[in-house]
Amino acid sequence: MISVVILGAGNVATHLYKAFKTTGDVKVTQWYNRNIEAINAYKNEVSITDDLSQLVEADVYIISVSDDAVKGLTKKLPFENRLVVHTSGTVKISDIDKKNRQGVFYPLQSFSKSAKMDFANVPFCIEAIKSEDYHLLKDIAIALGSPSKKVNSDQRKVLHLAAVFVNNFTNQLYRVAHEITESEGAEFEMLKPLILETAKKVQDLSPYVAQTGPAKRNDKKTLNKHAKLLTNPHHKDIYDLLTKSIQHTHGRKKL
Repeated sequence: MISVVILGAGNVATHLYKAFKTTGDVKVTQWYNRNIEAINAYKNEVSITDDLSQLVEADVYIISVSDDAVKGLTKKLPFENRLVVHTSGTVKISDIDKKNRQGVFYPLQSFSKSAKMDFANVPFCIEAIKSEDYHLLKDIAIALGSPSKKVNSDQRKVLHLAAVFVNNFTNQLYRVAHEITESEGAEFEMLKPLILETAKKVQDLSPYVAQTGPAKRNDKKTLNKHAKLLTNPHHKDIYDLLTKSIQHTHGRKKL
C-alpha cells in the first residue's frame, strides 16, 4: 500500500483524493490545506490538518496548490529526504526545495470540481530525480488506471502551453459560437455532434490533414458572407485572426 499526503484543496487535489479512495493500492493518510474549512467536509473520511508541523510520514507528498505557492510551500515542509512532488504544468522540478527528493506528477487534463473524472482518460507526466521515485509515481498512476509517460520540465511546459490552445482557447471558441447562435435564436445544441466529430477526427488524422472549411478552400464568397454576419467586433477579430492562420498554414506546402 502506497501512503500519500495531499497538500492543497483545489480541483486537482479534490479529484485526486476521490480517485485514490477507489483504489486498493494507494491510501491518503492525511490531507493538508492552510484553510481547513475547504476540506472540513472530508474530516470523517481522512485525517485533515492546517498545521504543517503535524504532517505524518508518507511515501509521497503531493503538492497541488497554485503555481506561485509551490516553491514557498516546499521550503516550509518540516522534514527532509522524503518524496515531494507537485502537479503543475509549468513549475520546474527544481523549484521543489532540495532538502527533499523532487518529483512531478502532472495530470494533463482539465478538472472541474463539479464534473466526474474517469482517470483512464487522465495521462500523467512523470518526472523524478531518482529512478526509484519515478517507478513509485508510475505505480500510483497505474493504481489510478491512468496512462503515464516520463516527461522532463521543458517538455511539460510546452505540453501545458499546447493544452491551453486545445482546451482553454477551444472552450472560449465554444462560448463565442454560443453567443453567435443565441443572437439569432438558433440552438447551440445543434453544434454538439460537430464538436464531438472534430475531436474524434484528430484521434486518427493529424490536425493539418483534418482541417476543412472556407478558409482552407480560400472560399472568398463565404468568408465575405460571414464577415457581414459578424456584428460583434470582438467576434470578427477572432474570425479574421483564425482565418489568416488557417490560410497561412494551408497556403504553402507542408514542411
